[in-house]
Amino acid sequence: MTIIEIAPADALIVVDIQNDFCPGGALAAPDGDAVVPLVNRLARHFGVVVLTQDWHTPGHVSFASTHSREPFETIGLAYGPQVLWPDHCVMGTSGAAFHPGLDVPGAQMIVRKGFHPAVDSYSAFVEADHATKTGLAGYLAERAVERIFVVGLATDFCVNWTALDGRAAGFDVTVIEDVCRGIDLDGSLERAWRDMATAGVRRCGSQELAFAAPLQD
Repeated sequence: MTIIEIAPADALIVVDIQNDFCPGGALAAPDGDAVVPLVNRLARHFGVVVLTQDWHTPGHVSFASTHSREPFETIGLAYGPQVLWPDHCVMGTSGAAFHPGLDVPGAQMIVRKGFHPAVDSYSAFVEADHATKTGLAGYLAERAVERIFVVGLATDFCVNWTALDGRAAGFDVTVIEDVCRGIDLDGSLERAWRDMATAGVRRCGSQELAFAAPLQD
């Protein structure tokens, strides 16, 4: 097993640990809440911690109900194919709130995504039109971050797109596999891991990380 030593300038990107993506939520990743204690523990060892939060408008273009269609159908939009989802993470609702067990007081930034009503958003870096940037890459660059570690929900969508766009932005990217959970929609999980590997995204387990000491109490 290769041990990865975490440096003070490494960043942890915590993707969408929200009620609607956890058991009982509108778009739950199976066992999604199991990552919460792992995230809480890991986050205390990173000097830079960013949380992302799905934050959709009512009647968002990605919602099946907006088109009077069934969830998980795919339609074509101006920016490409769009999976239609159950209404989820509507801004200001309890479903959009972070999981109540999430305890990451050292997080320095929250990136809200998906608030453009006509464009979906999976990635923490770029909206689904592949053009509208969130500003995260610039923030990390100004913090002198070169290496990011990605955890959260769901592996095959928001974690995957965040990892791929992080690589495209020039960062060294590792996904911590056991601190993620997937949805696996028609083989999407296998495709996601394949695409990430092709892009040069590394994959590890939390047991492969080594820390000098917690940076936060």
